[in-house]
Amino acid sequence: MTDAAEIGKEAAPKKKFEFQFNEKHLPIALILPGIIIIALVVGLPMLYSLYLSVTDFTFTTAKNVHFIGLQNYYTLLFKDKLFWPVFGRTILFTTLAVNLEFIFGLAIAQLMSRLIRGQSLARTLMMMPMMFAPILVGFQFKWFFNAQIGLVNNLLYTITGKAHMIPWLIDKGLGFLTLLVAEIWMSTPFMAIILEAGILSLPLEPFEAADIDGATGWQKFRMITMPLLMPFVYTAMAIRSLDIARAYDVVNIMTGGGPANRTELMWTYVNRLAFGGQQFAMGTAMSYITVLFSFLFTFLLFRNVLKSRWAGDMDE
Repeated sequence: MTDAAEIGKEAAPKKKFEFQFNEKHLPIALILPGIIIIALVVGLPMLYSLYLSVTDFTFTTAKNVHFIGLQNYYTLLFKDKLFWPVFGRTILFTTLAVNLEFIFGLAIAQLMSRLIRGQSLARTLMMMPMMFAPILVGFQFKWFFNAQIGLVNNLLYTITGKAHMIPWLIDKGLGFLTLLVAEIWMSTPFMAIILEAGILSLPLEPFEAADIDGATGWQKFRMITMPLLMPFVYTAMAIRSLDIARAYDVVNIMTGGGPANRTELMWTYVNRLAFGGQQFAMGTAMSYITVLFSFLFTFLLFRNVLKSRWAGDMDE
């Protein structure tokens, strides 16, 4: 009996190894190719640029690179006379641009959400500024604000009857203003689209209850619309704050950061250091300082997003 059982076991076919895919691993399997591509395309260049920021690398001394630690960062933060004025101007530019885009975008979103007819056409027209490349916007507004043949000065001449030669792109304050106008014109539609999506997704029950209680339009906007819309507001502001680096093209075309660095922003200054001044390591270090502050600002905004969502969940 024992011999027969052993012979039977030996004669039985061996089971092949079968891989069983667990559905729990499906999300990881779906995002893994994207993670690998991002690591190769974004991660490795960032690590290499981080290494260059702690060296004395220049294009003329590429074969003789030395590790110098945080010297580039120390030079920028404590010895460079232009860094802090440029940094402050960039913070001011970002703050004004994002907040004004929010105000104009909210007004447009409110009007768009109340349209009964022609919403598709109105949205298409509203999105037209987003269809232009930033470099084209820069050339467009450079012509608008040209001191001699610009549209703005000619329009002022038509209205007042007096010739105006306002140096919009050269004056320190006016140059900053023209850059701000170009950036707001180009990016306000993005803010309006996100806010309009948020307005259209708001529940109707609170507004109906407010109508029964006799609340005014301003009271409904202040007490219902804005609190419920805050997650969309913070999300839009976070995206725009990071995306505003596209203003490099506009600034570079319209003023080039000049004259005499009067309209210089962080992104144009990085380009001036790295390529114009042949200080590539210094420009890379400045880029990482900019990225660090951008991440901190984004972290604060997204923390407010989470707080507003938690508050909404608690109210429910």
